[in-house]
Amino acid sequence: MDAINSFLVDMLGPLGPIYAVGGLGALLVLFTLPVLLKKQQDPLEKLKQQTEAPKAGGKKDRLRTARKNDKLEKYSTFLEPKSEEEYSAAKLKLLQAGYRTKDAVRFFHFAQFALGIIGIVVGVIFFVLFKAGDNPTTQQTLIWILGPGGVGYMFPKYWVTKRQQQRQEEIQDGFPDSLDMLLVCVEAGQSMDQAIIRVSKEMRTSYPALADEFEIVSHEIKAGKDKPTVLSDMAERCGVMDISSFVTVLIQSATFGTSIAEALRVYAGEMRDKRVMRAEEKANKLPTKMTLATMMLTVPPLLIILVGPSVHGITQMGNMGP
Repeated sequence: MDAINSFLVDMLGPLGPIYAVGGLGALLVLFTLPVLLKKQQDPLEKLKQQTEAPKAGGKKDRLRTARKNDKLEKYSTFLEPKSEEEYSAAKLKLLQAGYRTKDAVRFFHFAQFALGIIGIVVGVIFFVLFKAGDNPTTQQTLIWILGPGGVGYMFPKYWVTKRQQQRQEEIQDGFPDSLDMLLVCVEAGQSMDQAIIRVSKEMRTSYPALADEFEIVSHEIKAGKDKPTVLSDMAERCGVMDISSFVTVLIQSATFGTSIAEALRVYAGEMRDKRVMRAEEKANKLPTKMTLATMMLTVPPLLIILVGPSVHGITQMGNMGP
């Protein structure tokens, strides 16, 4: 090992071992990626393709069967979770964040992988250009090289979580207004389906996320899907407790044959009260949050004003001497 180390130092300079290890790692990654990214074709799918005869006028049929991105299909084993539970959880989180495409999970994992690799490359370049000459320790080297890679890998998850929270807050804030408008439409004589379409159009400017959800509900109902199932899917996509309670109220109202308008009136009043309570809660938390900032911005100037003259007088007396 000493001979190899000396040879690398003589050939490549003091950083020769680091260059050698980095080059070896890059070669291993290049040789391993094709094996990982290559997807073996399922024998059952191969048999199915061989036995099925191509239909005439195949353009329309190809449009119906092309449900996934062909460019990402061959990398699906690498870009998708192996477990069904993990895949469902990732898909639900992306739905709640507003990403509804069929390849959203694959794009998410691809973004994590790509940004992680880019972060490592950036870290290596920055380390070689600015930090290699300071003789850093092994721990510092790993931090400067692997740190950007870890940040790049975690950034898509942070972005999706932030988008999910913002979207849920938007839906929660606009839901009481949509209930009031829904109640007005129902009491004016419109059916529930027509009222949902009207609300989705009227709420588009103020709360586009909530308008999208109501529009999806209207399209699914037009397609013939069962209304309780459609409403339950809406509650799952939103991930907001108020929406889940609203769906439960509508399903129970339809099951027991009670008036939907009366149920909407009671629930809309509760949602307005709940929104006022949330606003009051935020207002009550504000003084506590401002305490630290008030102390940091008020106490030092106050101490300077009160103690400053005394300190100045003491220093003057010390300079005068006996």
